[in-house]
Amino acid sequence: MNSQEQARLDSIKRAWQQKRAINERLGQIGTKIAVYSGKGGVGKTTVSVNLSAYLAKNGAKVGLLDTDIDCPNTTRVFGLSDRAEHKDNKLFPAESHGVKVLSMAFFQEKEDEAIIWRGPMIHNAINQFLQMTEWGELDYLVVDLPPGTSDAPLTVMQTLPLDGFVIVTTPQSLASLDARRSVNMIRKMNLNILGIVENFTGEIFGYGAGKSLAEELRLPFLGSLGLRADYRDGSAPTVLKNSDVEAEYDRICNGIRESLDSIKQNVITE
Repeated sequence: MNSQEQARLDSIKRAWQQKRAINERLGQIGTKIAVYSGKGGVGKTTVSVNLSAYLAKNGAKVGLLDTDIDCPNTTRVFGLSDRAEHKDNKLFPAESHGVKVLSMAFFQEKEDEAIIWRGPMIHNAINQFLQMTEWGELDYLVVDLPPGTSDAPLTVMQTLPLDGFVIVTTPQSLASLDARRSVNMIRKMNLNILGIVENFTGEIFGYGAGKSLAEELRLPFLGSLGLRADYRDGSAPTVLKNSDVEAEYDRICNGIRESLDSIKQNVITE
């Protein structure tokens, strides 16, 4: 065996060991849901935080993993002041509104610090989060993915055994195009899509692009989230303070559960 073949085998072995370690670490987690879109600024983090808070409010044990390494925002949306702990080579999430939260933001000295890392460093950071975090027993782990179709989301898709993806778009045509790109990426990876959410719905940006995209791609449309001034209050997730927003997430969560049940049924019948 030449050196190139040995290096390739060693790489495969390391990847297998890494994936096994991650599966063991996440063994007490029931359902793992990623929130994703190809475009930044469509509200993935807002959806991730409010989805997590809604599930926790309704009695579920929930964790939220922020894998947007260079621009982490979940702690700000949660209004978190506590920090995650690093002890004995393990990471212990902070907790807010009943949700365990882990984010790169906990490890920045300053919130506005620029994390200027190339792909391999981001890949390593995500893998460390996955291998080192002590989540304990959870009903749901919500994963806030970074935008795009390159290194960071690809790392998560290849290493974290996800049950499905929630795709976020807005009514604008460019956001819908990028959401379509993210759907195509997930399908190429042979992973499950739970449905599409349209965010920022209203008179300013319009209506209906999410539902049209879902129909075009033959995916469930999980629901719309209205553009509301209440989201400017960062003291707590908006779903905990506004009954209309709570009703929107109630519909979205019902749709997610229906999609998960459908996927399980398909697995059983195959």
